[in-house]
Amino acid sequence: MLPPVPVLADYGLSPRHGFLPETLPLTHLPDPYYNKWEAIAANLQALVLSRRLRSVIDHLPVLSTIGLEHEAEWRRAYSLLCFMAHAYIWGGDAPADRLPMAISVPLLEISDHLEVPPVATYAAVCLWNFKPVFMDEDIDNMENLATLNTFTGSIDESWFYLISVAIEARGAPILDLMLTAIAAARKDDAKTVTRCLVGFAELLTDLTNILVRMHESCDPTVFYHRVRPFLAGSKNMAEAGLPHGVLYDEGTGAEKHRQYSGGSNAQSSLIQFFDIVLGIQHLPTGERQNPASSSESEPEAGARHAAAPSPSRNNFIQEMRRYMPGPHARFLADVSRVANIRDFVQANKPNRQLCLAYDACLAMLSAFRDKHIAIVTRYIITPSREARARGRSQSRKRVNLAAASASAAAAGAQTKQGQTGTGGTALIPFLKQARDETGEPAIEEWTRRFMKRKLKAEYQADAVFFSKADKGAVETDVDVKGLAGSWTMDDEGGGICSF
Repeated sequence: MLPPVPVLADYGLSPRHGFLPETLPLTHLPDPYYNKWEAIAANLQALVLSRRLRSVIDHLPVLSTIGLEHEAEWRRAYSLLCFMAHAYIWGGDAPADRLPMAISVPLLEISDHLEVPPVATYAAVCLWNFKPVFMDEDIDNMENLATLNTFTGSIDESWFYLISVAIEARGAPILDLMLTAIAAARKDDAKTVTRCLVGFAELLTDLTNILVRMHESCDPTVFYHRVRPFLAGSKNMAEAGLPHGVLYDEGTGAEKHRQYSGGSNAQSSLIQFFDIVLGIQHLPTGERQNPASSSESEPEAGARHAAAPSPSRNNFIQEMRRYMPGPHARFLADVSRVANIRDFVQANKPNRQLCLAYDACLAMLSAFRDKHIAIVTRYIITPSREARARGRSQSRKRVNLAAASASAAAAGAQTKQGQTGTGGTALIPFLKQARDETGEPAIEEWTRRFMKRKLKAEYQADAVFFSKADKGAVETDVDVKGLAGSWTMDDEGGGICSF
């Protein structure tokens, strides 16, 4: 018997908000007992600039979580403590390798309750960190969104988070749409599957239009040097000053250092959902799909409504599921067991409308990833190359994350040995392969040819994001610390924001 098609409500999800909470994030914890947390978060930028944050947190009492009642309160507390923790670690001349009990004790309890790691995940800075400007307007509109907490107080930081929030909100209907398609495929209802795929493709176009707005209010230099360092995790951060990770002090004296990846858009359950329902397989970087299992092969008899192929072997993508809220990760696992759209389309190749709708979804998702490659180049690779160039001619005084990135890259021999990351892979090769793999399940041969166009041609065509310096940066070795770990251009490393 086939597993049941997942029901969104069973995972705390909704057709209207998707992976965003159905109850909007709280702007303030209702119990005055937590006013000290709220006060620190509200004055985070001033405390960091005045170098008082660590002293203030060191003198905080350890607050109990007993006053947290509804899930919205737990999520608010988690976001507050994650911002406080990362500001504490990265907000000084040198990173702090120990979190005091005032943060670590409640953060560990709250993380266990919410089934998320005790680190600033995508959920902490995006999913649970926004508010609508006007309650009667939609939250998929950038002009109606604001952040609740930031490290820098800058528009650039808020805009960076809110682009993801708007994408999550606009893409929310895709969940119910594609679950309907899975159920319809089981009933041989090609008309409904086609309708759902057409709606999916149209919404993917909307998501790309939101993504390309990143440049409107987020400056690459501000993001790279001011925002990105605070988002760094503690995994593979030896060069940045955390050789063992961070010790979460619980007062027992037996604690060990912990290592976590930082926040990354690869922790977006929405984007992984797209790959699962479309039957897209992501292999470790450098590996290619066996031609014998390519999209041109016909499914075996009786496999018409079988579940999707085995889960992806890409360690980085699988690793990022550990940083998603537990119910979200379970939802993806359950959808993987019932995904059947690719097999259904393959078994109905004579249905031209169905095949065209499916291939259109792949093309739109590939275009979305094209734009993301452009953004990563402009916001990460180009500033990293510039920082490395300065690092060669200037001595480093501060041992913060931004400086560490430049100094590590300047140390040529060490960089060539490779700074490993979260179990992921090289930056541009990883993103490019993920984009290329998006087109591999295409039904029509002409669709696959269309989506295998050269990366160089794409850069030349995208004047919005690429200057001449940006194009050159793609071919330049870089070593980038931050977000989900450490990325390098020519060896295996870990993550950064990745769709």
